[in-house]
Amino acid sequence: MNAAEIRKQFPILDQEVNGHPLVYLDSAATSQKPLAVIEAIERYYKWDNSNVHRGVHTLGSRATDAYEGAREKVARFLNAPSASQIIFTRGTTTAINLVASSYARSVCKPGDEIVITQMEHHSNLIPWQQAAKATGATLKYIPLQEDGSITLKDAEDTITPNTKMVALTYVSNVLGVINPVKDVIQLAHRHGAKVLLDGAQSTPHMAVDVVELDCDFYAFSGHKMCAPTGIGALYGKRELLEEMEPIEFGGEMIDFVELYDSTWKELPWKFEGGTPIIADAIGLGAAIDFLTEIGLAQIEQHEKQIAAYAMENMAKIEGITIYGPKEDRAGLVTFNLDDVHPHDVATVLDSEGIAVRAGHHCCQPLMRWLNVSSTARASFYLYNTEEDVDKLIAALTKTKEYFGHAIG
Repeated sequence: MNAAEIRKQFPILDQEVNGHPLVYLDSAATSQKPLAVIEAIERYYKWDNSNVHRGVHTLGSRATDAYEGAREKVARFLNAPSASQIIFTRGTTTAINLVASSYARSVCKPGDEIVITQMEHHSNLIPWQQAAKATGATLKYIPLQEDGSITLKDAEDTITPNTKMVALTYVSNVLGVINPVKDVIQLAHRHGAKVLLDGAQSTPHMAVDVVELDCDFYAFSGHKMCAPTGIGALYGKRELLEEMEPIEFGGEMIDFVELYDSTWKELPWKFEGGTPIIADAIGLGAAIDFLTEIGLAQIEQHEKQIAAYAMENMAKIEGITIYGPKEDRAGLVTFNLDDVHPHDVATVLDSEGIAVRAGHHCCQPLMRWLNVSSTARASFYLYNTEEDVDKLIAALTKTKEYFGHAIG
């Protein structure tokens, strides 16, 4: 995989920021978009713009074909048995809220358990807090090891016959941990629990097979995988989606409407009330084509190599703390410099044209577990190179020296 050549397909990367060539290391927050995606959205608005499913005219037919074609692409991308099991949402957050508000609240009661971890993004934590409060279920956490990972033994000790729902991130957006999700799913199923995987940080970076994983629900966002913002999807097993009630009501999702009652369309449309996210779904389909052509295995290997190179060289900086496991981790590095606030680190790096994330990363419970208020994070994607890492190292060294002199 030639990252330098791939980079040329991302026009936003060909610019200077504060007098320096842009080094974009914030793809865990949102990825950049290739020309193929930008042009697919532009083509829809130029030639096919129309509402879907409702009109019989040519533009409506073309828009519907493109929209539903994108759903088919998502299904193939995840190896879902059917496109009807793919629900388009605004992203991972909306998808998780749908499951927590519809499925979990219908099956949980006092005495039942919902199990998550402390490494969860707020999007995979707060919905379960609310579901537990609404149903009287108990919210439990699989404990973390010293490096932030979880063990199957700890999962076995936490998941019980009373557990109805397990919600787990596939890849941590802070620690880079790749969780043993298949083993956890098998364990949860032995106890009769259902499992939702937060795939926000896994779907862009590795091949995902929902049949092989045997997860009950899988949620992801398009904007982290070269697609537009505001589009994502929920995969669910058919029998679970069919028994779930929609939580948004209006046009598009109805079958028959009477004065005092209504019935819903079949899957997947009963969960997609109102005018859907047409252009962005088409953009998601184009992003899937783009990533598939390159190859998810090649992307994953490239990112792990870049992350390993970064870990090795960042560890040489005096006073740096790197969080998460040292090996078998995803393509991001979260860190702190002694006596330098992460926001100051990010500000100085930005002055060098380097974009990183600083803050609590929507993981405040995890920050408290790490005994910090915030961290800085460099996250890598298919368009990053070792040269990007070299510039990061040089800028971090300069940052350390600057603040060292200032404090001294």
